[in-house]
Amino acid sequence: MAQKQEVVVTDIQMPLSSMIVFMVKWAVATIPAAIILFFLGVFLMTLFGKLGAGM
Repeated sequence: MAQKQEVVVTDIQMPLSSMIVFMVKWAVATIPAAIILFFLGVFLMTLFGKLGAGM
C-alpha cells in the first residue's frame, strides 16, 4: 500500500477573465441550490408545525 504524501498548494495562476467567468458560473449555480434548500426548509417547517399542532 502506498504511503500518504501531503501536498500544499501555494499559488494558482489564473487570468482575471477566467476567474470572473468562474465566479459568475458559481453564482448562477447557487440559484437552483438556494431554491431546493428553500423548499426543503418549507417542507420541514410544515412537517414539524403539524407535529407540534397535534400535541
